[in-house]
Order: sequence, then structure tokens, then C-alpha cells
Amino acid sequence: MSKDLANEIAKALAEYSSEIEDEVDLIAEDVASEAVDELKATSPKRYGKYARNWRFKKNAKGSYVVHNAAPTYRLTHLLENSHLLRNGGRSKAQPHIKPVEEKVKENFEKRIKELGR
Repeated sequence: MSKDLANEIAKALAEYSSEIEDEVDLIAEDVASEAVDELKATSPKRYGKYARNWRFKKNAKGSYVVHNAAPTYRLTHLLENSHLLRNGGRSKAQPHIKPVEEKVKENFEKRIKELGR
């Protein structure tokens, strides 16, 4: 009798955890998509290719990576932070990734907390 009860409880918890995993995966995808849209809107636009190249890709269940695709991925560090110029000066830093990252983290945490209620 107790083994049957334990098995039923384990089965119910497994179903519940898989439902939660699926919902977290959907939230993560939505947040990653919002991050890409925000980065496309707030990125520096000299010619526009850099801003258009923001993408996200799925690594594992509930795990997404937001990145800038080729060939402009090399510019992310140079634009976010300042760098040396050929004539000896320094460029002006254009922080556009860090604010979006902080906003996305807060949004993701808020939506996960709402999921638990």
C-alpha cells in the first residue's frame, strides 16, 4: 500500500515538474525574443547591419543565448566598451547590451516568480 502511494506521489511530482519545465522554456523563449527586439532597437546604427544581426538560439531546455550573428559579432565588445583608434585616440563607449541584459534578467525573474503562484 505504501509503495503504491509513494509511486503515485512520485508520478504526480514528475508530471508537475515537466509542466513547470515547459512553462519555464516558453518564458525563456519569450524573454530571449524580447531581448533581441530591444537590442535591435537600441543598438548603434551606422549602416544598420550590426543592429539587424541580433539573434537567439536554444542550447537546452529553458536555455537560450542571445548573440550577434556573423559578420558583425566582432563589434559587440568594441562598441559596448571603448577601444583605441588608429590615430591614438579612444572611441566613445556605447553601452547598449548591459542595460538590456539587466532589464531581461528582472523580467525573467518576475515572470518565474509569477509562475510559482
